[in-house]
Amino acid sequence: MAKFALFVDLENCGAKVATLNSILEKVKMRGDILLGKVYGYTDRFSDLKEVLLSNTFTVVPSLRYGIAQKNNADIQLVIDALEVAYTNELIDSFCIVSGDSDYVPLVGKLKGMGKFVLGISRSEAASKVFINACNEFQFMETVGKTSVKPVPKKNRAAAAEEIMDEAELNKLMCTALEESSAGDEMYASELKGVIKRLRPDFNEKAYGCATFFKLLTKLSARFGDLHVENDNFNVMVSLNNVSDSAEVIPQLTKDNWRDAFAAQLQAYKEGGFDRVNPSILKADILTSYPDFAERTIGFKRFSDVMKQLEKDGMLVVEMDEQKTMLIKLL
Repeated sequence: MAKFALFVDLENCGAKVATLNSILEKVKMRGDILLGKVYGYTDRFSDLKEVLLSNTFTVVPSLRYGIAQKNNADIQLVIDALEVAYTNELIDSFCIVSGDSDYVPLVGKLKGMGKFVLGISRSEAASKVFINACNEFQFMETVGKTSVKPVPKKNRAAAAEEIMDEAELNKLMCTALEESSAGDEMYASELKGVIKRLRPDFNEKAYGCATFFKLLTKLSARFGDLHVENDNFNVMVSLNNVSDSAEVIPQLTKDNWRDAFAAQLQAYKEGGFDRVNPSILKADILTSYPDFAERTIGFKRFSDVMKQLEKDGMLVVEMDEQKTMLIKLL
């Protein structure tokens, strides 16, 4: 199991509670977080206090002095990461939440010491050099996996206070299996360990089951997403890839495509994003509408779709310093 040190540039991650929780979930899917630090903390990030305290983060405040305050935080992150790499033998993996190319030498040094480096950043701020330098890189929009069907607000507060219902637990288990490096298959004990890292208060008895195996069997029978196999006392869990032939696949047409894109753009805004890379938007549209193709809605290229949405006043097409297209959300 990987042992992570997590370093977060708050300015880069947008400093939203939901986004930070998504980052923590992504890392905990892969192993234990032994050490966490956030940089650039100020009073305007006070909403994060509960998340930071409950995950035992060390906070490095942002001191407003001079024109190089951002560089000061970057340098401090590099110093701290190298100190951990040299002095803490337990930590074998690092997660850096920032897309700044200035961190490339740090990534190279960590990899040279045999450390695994996971990078996470907003698509608008991610340097291609930094992306390619990491062992693995995730766009923050993908980490958060904003949905085109947000949970109604009236249900969110209740969900934060109560245990997960069976549908939420089933979805979390499926996500853990999808993230598994063993090919969508895990020992039941390993899967339970992941769930416990993500939800320390998890207990199968809360779902009316005496054992974790009985809970898995119950969820498998109810939702059909999990395949549970008991082989010589070793319980294996995998994703059930048998598709439902009767399932209707949603389609985008010339009549409804604007509504679908508007819903996805709104989901990004609710997630705290101001700009996203068009490739992220297209990937999320394909997730919801697997048969999507530009020609079916009257366009040749995805960039043409973006230009039309710009004419409709739904977004603004921009180019960054590297001549990469970005879309600004309105």
